[in-house]
Formats: sequence, C-alpha cells, structure tokens
Amino acid sequence: MVAPPDNAPPDNDVLWARSVHYSHSGSPGLIGVSVGVRQGEILALTGPRGSGKTTLLRCLAGHAVPEQGEIWFNSVPVHTMGALARERLRRDRFGWIGPDPLLLPELKVWENAALPLLVAGASHRTAKAAACEWLDRLDIGGFARKRPRALTRAESQRVALARALVNEPAVVFADEPTAPLHRAERALLLRTLTTAARSHEITVVLATHAEETAAVADRRVALLDGRPAGTAAAVGGPSDETPEGQAACSLSA
Repeated sequence: MVAPPDNAPPDNDVLWARSVHYSHSGSPGLIGVSVGVRQGEILALTGPRGSGKTTLLRCLAGHAVPEQGEIWFNSVPVHTMGALARERLRRDRFGWIGPDPLLLPELKVWENAALPLLVAGASHRTAKAAACEWLDRLDIGGFARKRPRALTRAESQRVALARALVNEPAVVFADEPTAPLHRAERALLLRTLTTAARSHEITVVLATHAEETAAVADRRVALLDGRPAGTAAAVGGPSDETPEGQAACSLSA
C-alpha cells in the first residue's frame, strides 16, 4: 500500500528510506534504519564488516525488500514494487558496482560496459559509443575489443565502473568498490566516480569501511550492528533524532 500524503518522503530527497528492518535467516541485519539522500549527493555508509552497510545498500537499490519499512525513489514506493518493476528500475535508473567486477567472459570489454544499454534496447552503435566514452575516461579505451581475461583485476574493476555509469543513472550504488585495488587504482576509480557524480548530478551511495574511500563523500552515516552507530548502544535512551522532513539527509533508528 502506498503511504498517505502526510507520510510521503521529503520533496528534496531523491532516495529515502524509513524504519527499515531486514533479517538474514532470522538474524537482524537492519533494525529500524531511516536515511535520505539528495540529488547529486555522495553519501558514505561506514562501519565494520557485518554492520549492515551492504544490506542497507541492497534494500535501497531494490535488490532486497525490507520486512518492515519503506524505500522511496523520487516519491515512488520501491518497497511496494513487484520483482519485474524493481528489475526495470535497477536497469534504467540505477547503477551498481561491487568489490567483484563480475564481467561476462564471453563478451568483449565494450560489450560488458554497454550491457545496461544493450539490455534496455539501445542500438548497437549508440551503446558502443557510450561505453567507449566511459572506457576512455577510465584510461582503458584500448582494451575495448579485448575479452575480460586480458585485463588485470584493477582494469576489470574500471570496466565495472564504466558499466555502472554508462546509462547516466540517477543513483549509483557502490559496495566496497575499491576493496580489491591498490592505492593508485583506488584514487583513479574514486576520482572518476566523484567527477561523474558532480558533472551529471548523479547521487552516489557508497558502502565502505576504508577511511580513504569514505573521505570523498559529502556526508557519512556510520552503522553498527544494523543501527546508526550513535544509537546502537543507546536503544531506549534519549533520542537526538531530527524531525522527519526537516533534515533530508537524516538517519535514525
């Protein structure tokens, strides 16, 4: 059921979640988490491994459906969508990059980068041009006609970033995207991601436990044991929440 008007997300949030609960085989993964992100903002979800960063990212991106709570994208309730509608949303409006590039070995590099456009029905020529433009920006345009086996892990991760950006999505979800990379490669990947976000007004939600990676964000939200870090040890105590709708970038439990 769609939330009534007085419960709708703030107008200036492109992505918004409220009171999200999620569990893994009965074990709590997220406990009443709320978060909002403005258009063009880079938000870092931080915290130790197992704190709920990836789970929250997957819920926001429509990969997982919360057991309780709401997920909204541009005032559209993602939490009420069926599986096919969420798949179309991820294909058309979202980009995703994780710690593993997950390239298809049978496709050429440019085809891997162009996959979201090809699946969406873009012409071969249009998809190739867009993919090669992003590959060039990531200094791997020379590999466009090669297969993924010819690439290093760092080069493959750049292809994965090109794939996440190729359709100029509204939101890019990045789950530990620099984890497999050395320092210089991390810097290049982050520079390209942040430059694209600024120039194309792409919202980025970045899950990381690395300080260097989190430092590129406009704002950070720390999680611990599935809750905001500031409230994990103080459940039931005084609340310092800001009123919903005032702080578009609020986080509360």
